Amino acid sequence: MRGKSHRGSTIAFGEHALKSVELGKISSKQIEAARVAINRQLKRGGKLWIRIFPDYPFTKKPAETRMGKGKGNPEGWEARVKPGRILFELAGVDFMMAKEALELAARKLPVKTKIITLQQTKQS
Repeated sequence: MRGKSHRGSTIAFGEHALKSVELGKISSKQIEAARVAINRQLKRGGKLWIRIFPDYPFTKKPAETRMGKGKGNPEGWEARVKPGRILFELAGVDFMMAKEALELAARKLPVKTKIITLQQTKQS
């Protein structure tokens, strides 16, 4: 995986967003942990959009297994993320509340992110 994300790199639904700055893989459990963190911070206020989907399976061999014998069984699902990809979007909350919620979500993710707003994207 190389290059920047062209698809999914602009805010489409909300006012505030969490944008990926680096390349990486985000598991379905990490996406769910970030979603729960945002919803707890917002206390059911505002609207949340998840702009990534874990559609790539990853495999794992059992512990203490000898080499060979083929590939391991599918263990879970992950989303491949390129720089510039929007991960989460928020609407219906002020900037400070959105910033706190998105910072909490960013701590749950294995990639570096930044918070952007709709006004920033319109100016540039």
